[in-house]
Parts: sequence; structure tokens; C-alpha cells
Amino acid sequence: MKTKFLFFLLACVSLNALAQEEIPVQKYAAHNKGKFFVTWGGNRESYSKSDVNFRGKDYNFTVENMKAHDKPKGWHIDYINPTKMTIPQTNLRFGYFISDHYNVTIGVDHMKYVMTQNQIANVTGKINLPLDQPGSIYNGDYNNTPVDMSQGGAKEGGIPAGSPNTPFLIYEHTDGLNYINTEVSRFDDISKLFCLPNIDKVQINLTEGLGAGILYPKTNTTLLGKERHDDFHISGYGVSAKAGLNITFFKHFYLQGELKGGYINMQDIRTTTSNEDKASQDFFFFQRIIAVGGIFRI
Repeated sequence: MKTKFLFFLLACVSLNALAQEEIPVQKYAAHNKGKFFVTWGGNRESYSKSDVNFRGKDYNFTVENMKAHDKPKGWHIDYINPTKMTIPQTNLRFGYFISDHYNVTIGVDHMKYVMTQNQIANVTGKINLPLDQPGSIYNGDYNNTPVDMSQGGAKEGGIPAGSPNTPFLIYEHTDGLNYINTEVSRFDDISKLFCLPNIDKVQINLTEGLGAGILYPKTNTTLLGKERHDDFHISGYGVSAKAGLNITFFKHFYLQGELKGGYINMQDIRTTTSNEDKASQDFFFFQRIIAVGGIFRI
């Protein structure tokens, strides 16, 4: 009888101890599936040289190996000023985690592309504008002919120099080179590599992704003395790949740095007020991005 009582007492004590044992709390940052996030940041870009073809009723020529650069704003209040957010080079993304490791996003890479004005580039093609147009000073046949792209530049070989009001070409996508794209990315928590015990306070992640989308630039062009044109127009497509490092603080806020490269092909760029005037080009780009964001569940 005593043996049965002692066994019963021991069983009760054991069950009570198990019931009072603390159940580990699941970290909020341990799982991402079902979370939404938004990212806002700035970028710097580099571009490969590009052959740019300009064509219209009275001309068809290609500027070969055109050099271009970005137009950085630097650290500035405009990044958070709602009325001036399109002035700097920016990145905006909205995303959703379809699993703990994969997310889908849509966003805009607002880059800026400026033809380097003080360059001499070879031009191949033909220009035959009416003589009453200012740009007719550039009439002629071009065959890998060096042309000064600065304002007032002219073809070598006796062609009179244009006035500062009649540049051969001013060409830029500065409001901007808008790459509207969707991405699929992978996310991996590497906090253990840094011996971080509480990922709800600080979590470090690696991210890699692939993207594709359309180009919707606002192209600012002054071509052969024609009226300056500056308008939005769907001009082509792009593809890209990225890799980055994400540091999340207190479950919901993060800082993210990315390296992103890609290819842009635009075959329908508006250059003047006439629908007959077009340009086309393709090139590679390389972005360096620093962004902040928030991640949450609804």
C-alpha cells in the first residue's frame, strides 16, 4: 500500500513539474512567411558605353560608344520630402514573403542617365535636314566620323561649328531612367555566424534575387537644333540580378545594402515632339543601393 502511494505521489510531482516547465517562446523574426515589407532608399549607378541610334524623316545616324553617367544628389533632405522625392536617385519596393525564405516584390528603380557632354564620339549615318532649320549645319554623310558632343560642337573636316543654341545632341533620362520591375528574392538568416543570441533584437540576413520589368523614362533631348522634348514614354525592357545584406532591428525595422546589375534595352525612345523621331539603345548598368524599411504582418 505504501509503495502504491509513493508511486502515485512521485507521478503527481513529475506531472506538475512538466506542466510548470517553461515553453520556449518562438522568436518573431524566426519566420517570414506572410509578412509584408516596404523599402525606400537611394542609389548610385554606372553604365556601359552604348550605341544610340537616332532616326527621323530627314536623318538616321548612330552615335557609337556613347559615354554616360548618373546624376547624384548626395545626402539630402529631398529623399524624405514628398514634393521633391523624384529629384534624387531613389529605390521604392513593396514586397510579400510567400515562404520563410522567398519573397516577391514590385518597385521602381529611379535612376538617372546623362550623356557625357564633353566627349567626342564617332557618328555613322546620314543627316539631310531642310536648310532653313538650325541643325542643317550638321548635314552630311557620316562614316565613323568624330563629333564633338559639347554644346556648339561640330563634325571634323570643315563643317562650321554650331552655336551654343544649336548643339548636335543633348541627351539624358533624368526624371528619370525609371525601371519598373518585379523581383523574386531569397532570404537567409546568418545571425548565428555573428553569435547573435536574440534575433528579435538584431538579425542579419543575406538576400539574392532576379528581376524583370519595363523602362518608363522621361527623356530630355535636344537634337540637331529641334525643340527640346521631355516626356514620359514606355520605351523598352530590363532584366536584373542583385545580392545584398539586410540588418533587421527590433523585429520590424531594417537597413539594407544591395549591389544590383542588369541589362536595359530601349527600342522606342521619344526624342522630339514628332512621332517620327525615335531613338534606340541598349546597355548594362550597375547600381549600389542603401535603403531603409519596415517589415510587418497584417
